[in-house]
Amino acid sequence: MNLQVNGLDDLDLQILDILVKDSRTPYLEIARQCHVSGGTIHVRMKKMEEMGIIKGTKLILNNPKLGYDVCCFIGIYLDKAATYTNVLDSMKEIKEIVELYYITGDFSIFAKVICKSISDLQDLLINKIQMIEGIQRTNTFISLSQPIDRNIEI
Repeated sequence: MNLQVNGLDDLDLQILDILVKDSRTPYLEIARQCHVSGGTIHVRMKKMEEMGIIKGTKLILNNPKLGYDVCCFIGIYLDKAATYTNVLDSMKEIKEIVELYYITGDFSIFAKVICKSISDLQDLLINKIQMIEGIQRTNTFISLSQPIDRNIEI
């Protein structure tokens, strides 16, 4: 069965499935599991990077072990849609913002924030985020736990 998904075939999907389960799997081990050569895996990986399917790799840190104990989500109301670009530029400078989404619904922007403490979060909200011109108001949701953290299954 040769299933085509956005220019990917069964072998590409099999490679992605292996890497999603363990991104540290060596190419030669992937090749062994897929019954192809290591060179084939290198070529397929390069192709998927050029297609933008694989955007890179990243190190996942244990934030609490580094002293960052507070994870929260901030719903941000903009005063008007035209201020989005300026707000985004300002928010890119705030290191505690680790993810940011332009969304539909009650908020205009939804941000994931990592802080060391509640007092740091308070300072971030009052002295950084709420000071950005174009932000009307915010609504903060503190995460108590993250029972699911995974990539989409291929």
